[in-house]
Amino acid sequence: MTSPFDPQIAEALGDNLAPAPEIHEIGQAELPSCFHVSELATASLKAASREIAPLLGVREAAVDRRLASMWFDRTLRPIGWELPSAWDPIAGDYAAKDGWIRLHTNAPHHRDAALSVLGCAAERGEVTKAVATWDKAALEAAVVAAGGAVAAMHSMTEWATHPQGKAVAAEPLIDWRETGASAAPFAMEGLRVLDLTRVLAGPVATRFLAAYGAEVLRIDPPWWGEPGVEPEVTLGKRRAGLDLTRTEDRATFEDLLKRADVLVHGYRPGALEGLGYGPEVRRRLAPGQIDVSLCAYGWTGPWAGRRGFDSLVQMSCGIAYEGMRRRSAACPVPLPVQALDHATGYLMAAAVLRALRLRQASGRVVSARLSLARTGALLVSGGARDLTGAPIVESAADLAPQIEATGWGPARRLRFPVILDGQPPRWTIPAGPLRVDAPCWRAAQTAG
Repeated sequence: MTSPFDPQIAEALGDNLAPAPEIHEIGQAELPSCFHVSELATASLKAASREIAPLLGVREAAVDRRLASMWFDRTLRPIGWELPSAWDPIAGDYAAKDGWIRLHTNAPHHRDAALSVLGCAAERGEVTKAVATWDKAALEAAVVAAGGAVAAMHSMTEWATHPQGKAVAAEPLIDWRETGASAAPFAMEGLRVLDLTRVLAGPVATRFLAAYGAEVLRIDPPWWGEPGVEPEVTLGKRRAGLDLTRTEDRATFEDLLKRADVLVHGYRPGALEGLGYGPEVRRRLAPGQIDVSLCAYGWTGPWAGRRGFDSLVQMSCGIAYEGMRRRSAACPVPLPVQALDHATGYLMAAAVLRALRLRQASGRVVSARLSLARTGALLVSGGARDLTGAPIVESAADLAPQIEATGWGPARRLRFPVILDGQPPRWTIPAGPLRVDAPCWRAAQTAG
């Protein structure tokens, strides 16, 4: 089955390599939305599967549409303990004087920025009253200037004429750059992937790579935490902590970078440069390294450096407005899942794997940039419709048989949607808290 997204994704990845096996689509599901969310889920997972299959010598591959839709949401089912909330108590949509605005306050410094502008206590009723005194554009600008994360709601028509909407529309789905050459051999088993990503999209990409043999080492600063998503995004990865403002930690980081085959990062444009690790420095330290990155609002335009998350991009680009309009609802109606994050993550994984295949075939080293906003444009390109679909009713058959010994307690996890030569993926490291491992590659750790 071909979705409206398959040709666009195939064009973005390129067709100049030996063909991969056909990816069979099985299962049925349609998440409730006025957009083609389940088709985007399936198409993005098919893209990553199509790229990994030739590297593993796979002959038959399938993606389950039902499970793909479910993996765009939480996948872990605790046994005897509870998952933390995915949201801070005051995160959400608020009515301003002239429309809706969304505050993203999961990170303490983002919450503090919003509250400093609003001048109120961290209590939802107080925030509601404070927001109601503002025009949405003025509040958005003030919170952004304070270092917060926020988005005023636009319609799709408004976004199409907005300077940032125009910039995103002109960008490719995957922005490729040729960055060098390398004849060094590699294998997926033990491929070193340095992970500088947070929350969902980037960690989804590296989680996929870890499922098929890559050694993924995630690095976080001492002050960062994302408890609501750590059980999802740490699966298969070792997790270390470094403070890149400390000389000793910078030296450790540079050694890790030099030894990595792939760097995946999700810092805002300019952030790594601010730490002294811009593209030129990274290429000097690690020539021949594949570099795949993402941002929220695109790489060009006036908002290129803006903080953003899936839920904010949905507000900005008209998705939440269109859901509200088609449901005749009184408030914004987002997608049923964080689809822009998950789809971008699997497209990032596909980009890493395509770059590896290209290096294997020709010695060319390429890097790639993606964004949540451009993935949003891909989803919107499939068209909007009246509300279609229904929530998926989970059954025992949807769960993998293994018990996962996570860092918080035992759990079951949903079966993964991708089946290669009849086999599921294999994550050798269960999910767990951040910063619990030494900042070194496994071979170095074993030798020590």
